[in-house]
Amino acid sequence: MLHIEKLNQHYGESHTLWDVDLAVPEGKCTCLMGRNGVGKTTLLCCIMGLLSLTSGRIRLGGTDITRLAADRRAMLGVGYVPQGRQIFPLLTVQENLSIGLTTGRKKQNKIPDLIFEMFPVLYEMRGRLGGDLSGGQQQQLSIGRALVLEPSLLILDEPTEGIQPNIVQQIGAIIDKLCKEMSMTILLVEQKLLFTQAVADRFSILDRGRMVVSESIEKLDDKLVQKYLTV
Repeated sequence: MLHIEKLNQHYGESHTLWDVDLAVPEGKCTCLMGRNGVGKTTLLCCIMGLLSLTSGRIRLGGTDITRLAADRRAMLGVGYVPQGRQIFPLLTVQENLSIGLTTGRKKQNKIPDLIFEMFPVLYEMRGRLGGDLSGGQQQQLSIGRALVLEPSLLILDEPTEGIQPNIVQQIGAIIDKLCKEMSMTILLVEQKLLFTQAVADRFSILDRGRMVVSESIEKLDDKLVQKYLTV
């Protein structure tokens, strides 16, 4: 589904990503892991077209998207849930969700029923301002807004960060449903080890801007955790 080849990225004189290769199989959940500051969010921003590359190639299916603008990538079926949620606090839940209707692959005039089926609280609070929701509800809104696009690839940047345990469980169940029942491809950045092991099929680890491991989730052992993930 998603293939990244020899990706390099700079911030000014700082070389942040070094010859990164990453393959995200179709219909699977792949977790991108690593300590803070190793380049995980930078890589997601490159995939989304929010940061330019120094060199390398990004392919979505059979399409080279390396030089496409972010809105074109959304139209090709890439949904993005950024770290920190970034909802519109002065718009209602309904308005936040409606923003995605004209940017996806299919032009729609109605929020898909699936969104409210997955997140009943969003239907109950559809008239409330996004800024009035709890952190967990805002995260559900952010995920729902990305799903309005009906993406084939969903990218989630630390969706459980600062979220209460019951919402974390709901997010895990939704990721599982999207992959197993709807064959959606998911690229997930996540710090919670148990959550990752519960939802992911594969994992890849970044260390100091370099991809050091890419394996099935069963290969994520204590040695790798100690070497690359513990603080």
